Amino acid sequence: MPDRSSAPKRAWQRMLSGRRLDLLDPSPLDVELEDIAHGLARVARWNGQTRGDHAFSVAQHSLLVEAVLGILNKRLTAREKMVALLHDAPEYVIGDMISPFKAVLGGEYKEVEGRLQRAVHLRFALPAETAPKLKRAIKKADQAAAYWEATLLAGFAQKEARRFFGDPSVEPEQLQDYLSPWPATEAERRFKERFCALEASHLCESGPSAAPCDAVMEKRSA
Repeated sequence: MPDRSSAPKRAWQRMLSGRRLDLLDPSPLDVELEDIAHGLARVARWNGQTRGDHAFSVAQHSLLVEAVLGILNKRLTAREKMVALLHDAPEYVIGDMISPFKAVLGGEYKEVEGRLQRAVHLRFALPAETAPKLKRAIKKADQAAAYWEATLLAGFAQKEARRFFGDPSVEPEQLQDYLSPWPATEAERRFKERFCALEASHLCESGPSAAPCDAVMEKRSA
């Protein structure tokens, strides 16, 4: 029998696409939209402690945050919305750790998360680092989304949720479609469809011809 104690530790994860993503040195070439959507649709927010027949997934949360951001900021570009949709993308690899556990892990967790986030951004031709103004806007939308998730799905009282997430900036009536947990397959499909639509819009905004938009949609849906 081989001596496993001296063997190098595996730091990569095999994806269903066949890619091997190295957590220590993630390459943008090993990042695929299909893997992100599939993984995020199966990662539960709030450690699964939410009401409903299905887990409230990180994929659904990401769509909710992007929707909130669009309500609060009417002049966003499609590229900026793509950044918002991918704000929790590293969790398709490392899972959604609750904030108290992140605090226990400290800086090393943030370093791993940051490397993965940069690889995801570079894969889709987005800035490696999110601009501070956009980062603040996404954070505000994230907290508003968390407030309604906490109070409507995770059993928080409104007073308690305000203490952790602040006052929400939008009303739940504007977000009804996003606040009832979806099956994983639906969350995966809707995440991919929204990303493809934004990517196509970004190409339309960037060039005079609409042809690349159709090409992107056809390629992504294949």
